Amino acid sequence: MRRVLRFVVADQRGMSLAEILVACVIIAIGLVGLLSAVPTASYGIQEGQQLSTATFLANQRLEQVRNAQWVAAPAADTLGVSASTSVAPTSGGLTTFADETPMAAPYSGFSRTVRITDCGVGAGCGGIVDPGLRQVTVAVSYRPSTATGVAAVGTTKSAIVSMLMAQR
Repeated sequence: MRRVLRFVVADQRGMSLAEILVACVIIAIGLVGLLSAVPTASYGIQEGQQLSTATFLANQRLEQVRNAQWVAAPAADTLGVSASTSVAPTSGGLTTFADETPMAAPYSGFSRTVRITDCGVGAGCGGIVDPGLRQVTVAVSYRPSTATGVAAVGTTKSAIVSMLMAQR
């Protein structure tokens, strides 16, 4: 019995301190590599959220413009037309869809503009010349997030949606 016990005790094997340290170093290198991907992944999630919000806000305003009244009588025209690409649409001297720069909370980081082009004037809208059509373009701009915070002032991204609207 003693002989069996000595054999069991003499045959015990374990890990040396050097083996444990090497294993810890390998695990640490793997974790550092994994942790370096976290800021990049969170930046991608934030960028996607900002673009989704900008697209939602642009489509929301596009629906409001689509529901505006545009009839043959100019006095009842609540849609309006932009005089240029830098001016909000007006009708009868009143601004119909004013620029929102910046927008109200909770969208204070976004700016929204509406431009309405009369397709019956000049070159028309993309080659279509028809006085019964107007091209509506809604642009929502925002300062994108970066891995170190918000992008520098003057750096913006935009979501732009556009549609042709016929007179009803």
